[in-house]
Amino acid sequence: MNVVVFTGGVGGAKLCDGLARSVGEEHLTIIVNTADDFELYGLHISPDLDTVMYTLAGIANPVTGWGIEGDTFNNFAMLERYGVSPWFHLGDRDLATHLLRTQLLREGMPLSMVTRVLAQRLGVKARLLPMTDDRVRTVVDTDEGLFHFQEYFVRLRWQPEVRSLIYEGVEEAHPNDEALRAIEIADTIIIAPSNLYFSIDPILALPGMKDALLNAAAPIIAVTPIIGGEAVKGPAAKLMRELGEESSAVAVARHYADFLNGFVLDERDAELEPRIACMGMGVLVTDTLMTDRDARARLACEVINFADQLRPEKLGGCRADLLPPQR
Repeated sequence: MNVVVFTGGVGGAKLCDGLARSVGEEHLTIIVNTADDFELYGLHISPDLDTVMYTLAGIANPVTGWGIEGDTFNNFAMLERYGVSPWFHLGDRDLATHLLRTQLLREGMPLSMVTRVLAQRLGVKARLLPMTDDRVRTVVDTDEGLFHFQEYFVRLRWQPEVRSLIYEGVEEAHPNDEALRAIEIADTIIIAPSNLYFSIDPILALPGMKDALLNAAAPIIAVTPIIGGEAVKGPAAKLMRELGEESSAVAVARHYADFLNGFVLDERDAELEPRIACMGMGVLVTDTLMTDRDARARLACEVINFADQLRPEKLGGCRADLLPPQR
């Protein structure tokens, strides 16, 4: 079984962890947003890549979902002694990742290879792929001016009203070749419950990426990041409203409708099922909240079995002990 996941952010990382437990980490290819990468104090920081990598390595901070569990912040305390007021905090162990990544990049290694080195050394068996080795950056156009994503998201706590988004450099960038090949041979393709504008759209904006999905033989399933009109975590619902969209799972399904075969809807929004089904896609209604690792694995298993129902030949690739009870 070959499972391809498009992801970014904490929710996506949680689903990847669930998939690793339900189908086996070695069967996963994870295509990760890198448009929120940025440089700080001369270091190349890849927040989404690191969130997925730390989660699969079992060292992610369980409270925040990002960073490393039990990390300390002595380096930033020292910066403050120098009179610097850091708005983006890096833990001491987390800092080691950025130091090594930056060194390897400066030695000429592409980001995809650097990511492979880091992931393997942490014992991650899934194939973790940055969406591109080229520089793409999300710029947020707000009522207070233009901001790079991390400034908007962390420093300004996503409070300014968003007018539009710019994926700087995306038209000249090349999608990861391994990612395109993985889509071609995939058995299942999953759009994680990530922010559709900040995490998934930058990947889809890469030249050739949408075409790869439109031509894919595998069923493509999206898991909703919106429950009851609000995001489980982060600014997705606020952003949808500011960009003139309905903040609901229906709008998420519509956003991806060109290439979706199925949509996973939270049971709290069950009344929306007919509106999504009329778009011509299958709908799975279930509990999408991933409150612990068992819930992650249970949801992942349901998604895999849902995809199995949407294909002519059934693969049966999910662990039987993780199957949900019959309703």
